[in-house]
Amino acid sequence: MTSASIDPDVPPSGPGCVECTSDGSWWVHLRRCAQCGHVGCCDDSLHRHARRHAEATGHRVIQSYEPGEEWFWDFTTEELFAGPALAAPNEHPASQGVPGPRERLPEDWRAQLGSRDS
Repeated sequence: MTSASIDPDVPPSGPGCVECTSDGSWWVHLRRCAQCGHVGCCDDSLHRHARRHAEATGHRVIQSYEPGEEWFWDFTTEELFAGPALAAPNEHPASQGVPGPRERLPEDWRAQLGSRDS
């Protein structure tokens, strides 16, 4: 991993997945791009926006955006590692829920995850 893959001074893009928020969707867990701060949903979510952001931009490193988690992941090497402290906030609001956000979570969310095509 190169130091250009992580910018510790860039704040996160917001409290939730940028694309899911725009679409009115929901997510399982959130990941934050360590280079530009984009917050996207994880690979267990319906849309996998964090991975899609990495593929589209070449920003290969994410950090968990979940409360109490500080790990980093490199999509290129598929390796977990410890990294530097990033600009606050370092997690989504706890009131949002997991999965979340609570107010957009459908009753059949588990079934939706089990039936996704991609």
